[in-house]
Amino acid sequence: MNGGQQGPAFGLSFDPRALTDLLQAPSDIRDLALTYLQEVVNAQRFGLRLTGDLEGYRKLFVDSRREWRVVYGVRTAPESSAHQREVHVVAVRPRAGNDVYDEVGRRLGMSRRPLSARTHAARTRSPQLMARSPEPRPGPLPSALPGRPRLTRNLSHRHSR
Repeated sequence: MNGGQQGPAFGLSFDPRALTDLLQAPSDIRDLALTYLQEVVNAQRFGLRLTGDLEGYRKLFVDSRREWRVVYGVRTAPESSAHQREVHVVAVRPRAGNDVYDEVGRRLGMSRRPLSARTHAARTRSPQLMARSPEPRPGPLPSALPGRPRLTRNLSHRHSR
């Protein structure tokens, strides 16, 4: 290409609702999001991986206060594309109240609110706890059991005759 620069590493596509998100965002957020997406497409920036129900997707922090997110996935590009893989933007929204992640879940067709890996871990029981057999409870001492009394030899007390 010109000036020794390589072409983009990925194609770029938007969920139509994500494009609406971007157009409705404040102008400074829109400009930053587009700049960061350009860096992602050129393989100069990678968002943090999401976990749990949104595993396979990534998030970009758009502003310095980390109030806005871009959530995207990398997927196989259509055959008509010049690229093998494409960055597909699912949402550009504020993080407040997990709005962005709830909206991503809805856009991906999830019937319930997406959960992170930490939330999954906190809500499930440990397999070690479930496989454990109940510990035996201590029983009464043998001397307290009914039956014939047991003689004990006291070696310190001797009778002399």
